[in-house]
Amino acid sequence: MTDQPQHTTRSRKGPLALMASVAGLAVLAGLGTLVAVYGVVGASRNAGEPPCKAALDVARRMEPLVHGEVAAVNVADEGLKLPDLTFHDGAGQPKSLADWHGRTVLLNLWATWCIPCRKEMPALDALQAKLGAQDFQVVAVNIDTRNLERPKNFLKEEGINHLTYYSDPDAKVFQDLKSIGKAIGMPTTLIVDPNGCELASLSGPAAWASDDGVKLVSAALGR
Repeated sequence: MTDQPQHTTRSRKGPLALMASVAGLAVLAGLGTLVAVYGVVGASRNAGEPPCKAALDVARRMEPLVHGEVAAVNVADEGLKLPDLTFHDGAGQPKSLADWHGRTVLLNLWATWCIPCRKEMPALDALQAKLGAQDFQVVAVNIDTRNLERPKNFLKEEGINHLTYYSDPDAKVFQDLKSIGKAIGMPTTLIVDPNGCELASLSGPAAWASDDGVKLVSAALGR
């Protein structure tokens, strides 16, 4: 007697179970389609290299040259895309890091109240004179917040002739870099690739126009 109800129950639920199975297969098929589509989209998205992959390759090429006068430089070990830092040119017009897209940049933050910064400026000026070209520029951004004529006068007195004057009287550039762990003290310098990715960084001064400095920057340029 106990077998009959079970048999009857199976026979009654058979069509429902079959329908459920068909519905389940349809759902799985739909999910499979979504997975397949997502996979294709994901594959197309990941087909190209990450935006800073090339920067890491260049950084590895630079690493053996980090010694001597530039021994304190930290070569990038992660693909970091820098924020679009904003500041002003000598005429007070807005500028941003994106304006140098397609060029390698040595970005330097300096101030007249920073003694190491003042001592480093002639070396940056000389580096620009040696390597400055269509593919490279030293972009030195002054972050004095008071007496805004003082940095201009300092550059004239020191005979700094090859650097274009840029300023950020709000020191926002420093804060933006500090927020991503790339500005600790002054001076702060970053070598940035043509896509806005970090190649190297340094907290403190360096003899950038020395043989060691020129070779390191030249490696960043692939020269």
